[in-house]
Amino acid sequence: MAGRMGWVGIEAIVFDFDGVVLDSEEPDFLAWREIWAESGQDLALEEWAACIGTGQGSHSFDPFAELVRRTGLEMSEDELRARKRARAAELIKERPTMPGVVGWLEEAAGAGLGIAVASSSPRDWIEQYLSVLGLESYFDVIASFDDCGSKKPDPASYLLACKQLGVVPGAALAVEDSRNGLLAAKAAGLRCLVVPNVMTAHMDFAEADLIIASLADAGPLEVTERMARLGTSEPRLSVEP
Repeated sequence: MAGRMGWVGIEAIVFDFDGVVLDSEEPDFLAWREIWAESGQDLALEEWAACIGTGQGSHSFDPFAELVRRTGLEMSEDELRARKRARAAELIKERPTMPGVVGWLEEAAGAGLGIAVASSSPRDWIEQYLSVLGLESYFDVIASFDDCGSKKPDPASYLLACKQLGVVPGAALAVEDSRNGLLAAKAAGLRCLVVPNVMTAHMDFAEADLIIASLADAGPLEVTERMARLGTSEPRLSVEP
Protein backbone atom coordinates (compact mmCIF):
# COMPACT_ATOMS: atom_id res chain seq x y z
CA MET A 1 0.00 0.00 0.00
CA ALA A 2 1.82 3.05 -1.27
CA GLY A 3 2.40 6.05 0.91
CA ARG A 4 2.78 4.27 4.26
CA MET A 5 5.35 5.92 6.49
CA GLY A 6 5.71 3.11 9.05
CA TRP A 7 6.11 4.68 12.51
CA VAL A 8 8.61 2.74 14.61
CA GLY A 9 7.96 -0.39 12.54
CA ILE A 10 4.17 0.09 12.37
CA GLU A 11 2.62 0.15 8.90
CA ALA A 12 -1.02 -0.49 9.82
CA ILE A 13 -3.52 -0.18 12.65
CA VAL A 14 -6.18 -2.85 13.10
CA PHE A 15 -9.10 -1.90 15.34
CA ASP A 16 -11.48 -4.16 17.15
CA PHE A 17 -14.99 -2.80 16.60
CA ASP A 18 -17.40 -3.36 19.49
CA GLY A 19 -16.08 -1.60 22.57
CA VAL A 20 -13.24 0.15 20.71
CA VAL A 21 -14.95 2.06 17.88
CA LEU A 22 -18.62 1.55 18.80
CA ASP A 23 -19.89 1.69 22.39
CA SER A 24 -22.13 -1.36 21.92
CA GLU A 25 -21.02 -3.79 24.61
CA GLU A 26 -22.64 -2.07 27.58
CA PRO A 27 -25.95 -1.41 25.73
CA ASP A 28 -26.12 -5.08 24.73
CA PHE A 29 -25.55 -6.14 28.35
CA LEU A 30 -27.99 -3.59 29.76
CA ALA A 31 -30.74 -4.64 27.33
CA TRP A 32 -30.45 -8.27 28.38
CA ARG A 33 -30.22 -7.26 32.03
CA GLU A 34 -33.55 -5.39 31.75
CA ILE A 35 -35.18 -8.47 30.24
CA TRP A 36 -33.80 -10.67 32.99
CA ALA A 37 -35.04 -8.25 35.66
CA GLU A 38 -38.59 -8.58 34.33
CA SER A 39 -38.40 -12.26 35.37
CA GLY A 40 -36.85 -11.47 38.74
CA GLN A 41 -33.35 -12.50 37.70
CA ASP A 42 -30.05 -10.60 37.92
CA LEU A 43 -27.63 -10.89 35.02
CA ALA A 44 -24.17 -10.43 36.52
CA LEU A 45 -21.36 -8.79 34.58
CA GLU A 46 -19.05 -11.62 35.61
CA GLU A 47 -21.25 -14.11 33.72
CA TRP A 48 -21.58 -11.87 30.70
CA ALA A 49 -17.87 -11.01 30.54
CA ALA A 50 -16.83 -14.40 29.17
CA CYS A 51 -18.48 -13.60 25.84
CA ILE A 52 -17.10 -10.06 25.41
CA GLY A 53 -14.96 -9.92 22.30
CA THR A 54 -16.61 -12.94 20.67
CA GLY A 55 -19.06 -11.00 18.53
CA GLN A 56 -22.64 -9.79 18.30
CA GLY A 57 -25.16 -12.63 18.33
CA SER A 58 -22.58 -15.40 18.76
CA HIS A 59 -22.03 -15.54 22.49
CA SER A 60 -20.56 -18.54 24.27
CA PHE A 61 -22.85 -17.57 27.17
CA ASP A 62 -26.45 -17.68 25.94
CA PRO A 63 -28.54 -15.21 27.97
CA PHE A 64 -31.82 -16.54 26.61
CA ALA A 65 -31.11 -20.20 27.34
CA GLU A 66 -29.78 -19.36 30.80
CA LEU A 67 -32.85 -17.26 31.62
CA VAL A 68 -35.15 -20.13 30.63
CA ARG A 69 -33.09 -22.56 32.69
CA ARG A 70 -33.22 -20.38 35.80
CA THR A 71 -36.91 -19.49 35.64
CA GLY A 72 -38.29 -22.73 34.24
CA LEU A 73 -40.67 -20.64 32.13
CA GLU A 74 -41.60 -21.13 28.48
CA MET A 75 -40.55 -18.06 26.48
CA SER A 76 -40.49 -17.10 22.83
CA GLU A 77 -36.84 -16.86 21.85
CA ASP A 78 -37.59 -14.86 18.70
CA GLU A 79 -39.70 -12.36 20.63
CA LEU A 80 -37.16 -11.87 23.42
CA ARG A 81 -34.21 -11.51 21.08
CA ALA A 82 -36.14 -9.01 18.95
CA ARG A 83 -36.94 -6.97 22.07
CA LYS A 84 -33.30 -7.10 23.12
CA ARG A 85 -32.09 -5.92 19.70
CA ALA A 86 -34.56 -3.04 19.67
CA ARG A 87 -33.64 -1.91 23.19
CA ALA A 88 -29.90 -2.23 22.56
CA ALA A 89 -30.27 -0.18 19.38
CA GLU A 90 -32.03 2.56 21.36
CA LEU A 91 -29.19 2.65 23.87
CA ILE A 92 -26.49 2.64 21.19
CA LYS A 93 -28.09 5.65 19.47
CA GLU A 94 -27.51 7.66 22.63
CA ARG A 95 -23.76 7.03 22.52
CA PRO A 96 -21.15 8.71 20.31
CA THR A 97 -18.07 7.14 18.78
CA MET A 98 -15.69 5.98 21.51
CA PRO A 99 -13.38 8.79 22.73
CA GLY A 100 -10.27 9.40 20.66
CA VAL A 101 -11.22 7.13 17.75
CA VAL A 102 -11.70 9.91 15.19
CA GLY A 103 -8.38 11.49 16.13
CA TRP A 104 -6.63 8.14 15.72
CA LEU A 105 -8.21 7.56 12.33
CA GLU A 106 -7.31 11.03 11.09
CA GLU A 107 -3.71 10.76 12.27
CA ALA A 108 -3.25 7.26 10.85
CA ALA A 109 -4.83 8.16 7.52
CA GLY A 110 -2.73 11.30 7.28
CA ALA A 111 0.42 9.22 7.74
CA GLY A 112 -0.57 6.73 5.05
CA LEU A 113 -0.96 3.82 7.44
CA GLY A 114 -3.25 0.94 6.53
CA ILE A 115 -6.44 0.91 8.61
CA ALA A 116 -8.66 -2.12 9.23
CA VAL A 117 -11.31 -3.63 11.46
CA ALA A 118 -10.84 -7.15 12.82
CA SER A 119 -14.03 -8.24 14.56
CA SER A 120 -16.03 -11.28 15.62
CA SER A 121 -19.23 -9.45 14.67
CA PRO A 122 -21.07 -9.92 11.36
CA ARG A 123 -20.05 -7.72 8.43
CA ASP A 124 -23.48 -6.08 8.09
CA TRP A 125 -23.36 -4.98 11.78
CA ILE A 126 -19.94 -3.38 11.29
CA GLU A 127 -20.81 -1.71 8.00
CA GLN A 128 -24.13 -0.41 9.37
CA TYR A 129 -22.56 1.33 12.33
CA LEU A 130 -19.48 2.58 10.48
CA SER A 131 -21.98 4.32 8.21
CA VAL A 132 -24.05 5.63 11.14
CA LEU A 133 -20.88 7.00 12.74
CA GLY A 134 -19.62 8.44 9.43
CA LEU A 135 -16.36 6.48 9.62
CA GLU A 136 -16.60 4.06 6.69
CA SER A 137 -14.23 6.02 4.44
CA TYR A 138 -11.31 5.56 6.84
CA PHE A 139 -11.17 1.77 6.65
CA ASP A 140 -9.30 -0.04 3.90
CA VAL A 141 -10.31 -3.50 5.12
CA ILE A 142 -13.03 -5.13 7.22
CA ALA A 143 -12.24 -8.63 8.49
CA SER A 144 -15.45 -9.86 10.12
CA PHE A 145 -16.82 -13.18 11.33
CA ASP A 146 -18.48 -13.58 7.91
CA ASP A 147 -15.11 -13.24 6.22
CA CYS A 148 -13.02 -15.59 8.35
CA GLY A 149 -15.61 -17.92 9.90
CA SER A 150 -14.22 -17.84 13.42
CA LYS A 151 -14.41 -15.70 16.52
CA LYS A 152 -11.78 -14.33 18.84
CA PRO A 153 -9.65 -15.52 20.62
CA ASP A 154 -8.99 -17.32 17.33
CA PRO A 155 -6.51 -15.07 15.44
CA ALA A 156 -8.14 -15.56 12.03
CA SER A 157 -9.69 -12.07 11.76
CA TYR A 158 -6.35 -10.40 12.51
CA LEU A 159 -4.46 -12.62 10.10
CA LEU A 160 -7.00 -11.88 7.37
CA ALA A 161 -6.89 -8.13 8.03
CA CYS A 162 -3.10 -8.07 7.74
CA LYS A 163 -3.15 -10.21 4.59
CA GLN A 164 -5.67 -7.91 2.91
CA LEU A 165 -3.75 -4.80 4.00
CA GLY A 166 -0.56 -6.29 2.58
CA VAL A 167 1.44 -6.10 5.81
CA VAL A 168 3.09 -8.74 7.96
CA PRO A 169 1.42 -9.06 11.39
CA GLY A 170 4.56 -7.83 13.15
CA ALA A 171 4.19 -4.49 11.37
CA ALA A 172 0.61 -3.95 12.56
CA LEU A 173 -0.78 -2.55 15.80
CA ALA A 174 -4.00 -4.01 17.19
CA VAL A 175 -6.32 -1.89 19.33
CA GLU A 176 -8.44 -4.01 21.68
CA ASP A 177 -10.65 -3.73 24.75
CA SER A 178 -11.18 -7.37 25.78
CA ARG A 179 -9.08 -10.32 26.81
CA ASN A 180 -10.45 -12.46 23.97
CA GLY A 181 -9.41 -9.78 21.52
CA LEU A 182 -5.97 -9.36 23.09
CA LEU A 183 -5.31 -13.09 22.87
CA ALA A 184 -6.38 -13.12 19.22
CA ALA A 185 -4.11 -10.22 18.31
CA LYS A 186 -1.07 -11.66 20.08
CA ALA A 187 -1.65 -15.13 18.60
CA ALA A 188 -1.65 -13.51 15.15
CA GLY A 189 1.69 -11.82 15.89
CA LEU A 190 0.53 -8.19 16.21
CA ARG A 191 1.56 -5.74 18.87
CA CYS A 192 -1.48 -4.90 20.95
CA LEU A 193 -2.68 -1.76 22.67
CA VAL A 194 -5.49 -2.40 25.15
CA VAL A 195 -8.03 0.31 25.96
CA PRO A 196 -10.32 -1.11 28.66
CA ASN A 197 -13.86 0.18 29.07
CA VAL A 198 -16.44 -0.11 31.84
CA MET A 199 -17.31 -3.65 30.73
CA THR A 200 -13.75 -4.95 30.48
CA ALA A 201 -11.71 -3.02 33.05
CA HIS A 202 -11.69 -6.00 35.42
CA MET A 203 -10.08 -8.37 32.88
CA ASP A 204 -6.53 -9.71 32.84
CA PHE A 205 -4.44 -7.94 30.19
CA ALA A 206 -1.05 -9.29 31.19
CA GLU A 207 -0.06 -10.00 27.57
CA ALA A 208 -0.69 -6.44 26.38
CA ASP A 209 2.18 -4.41 24.97
CA LEU A 210 0.63 -1.24 26.36
CA ILE A 211 -2.54 -0.26 28.22
CA ILE A 212 -4.05 3.23 28.22
CA ALA A 213 -7.31 4.47 29.71
CA SER A 214 -8.62 6.07 26.51
CA LEU A 215 -7.56 6.61 22.90
CA ALA A 216 -8.06 10.29 23.67
CA ASP A 217 -5.05 10.11 26.03
CA ALA A 218 -2.45 9.46 23.32
CA GLY A 219 -2.38 9.30 19.52
CA PRO A 220 -1.00 6.42 17.45
CA LEU A 221 2.43 7.96 16.91
CA GLU A 222 2.88 8.57 20.63
CA VAL A 223 1.70 5.03 21.45
CA THR A 224 4.09 3.39 19.00
CA GLU A 225 6.96 5.49 20.34
CA ARG A 226 6.10 4.46 23.92
CA MET A 227 6.09 0.82 22.86
CA ALA A 228 9.48 1.22 21.25
CA ARG A 229 10.88 2.79 24.43
CA LEU A 230 9.35 0.17 26.72
CA GLY A 231 10.15 -2.85 24.61
CA THR A 232 8.07 -6.02 24.87
CA SER A 233 9.90 -7.92 27.62
CA GLU A 234 6.99 -7.47 30.02
CA PRO A 235 3.48 -5.97 29.93
CA ARG A 236 3.25 -2.27 30.66
CA LEU A 237 0.56 -0.01 32.05
CA SER A 238 0.70 3.53 30.73
CA VAL A 239 -2.17 5.88 31.46
CA GLU A 240 -0.44 9.24 31.45
CA PRO A 241 -1.69 11.66 28.75
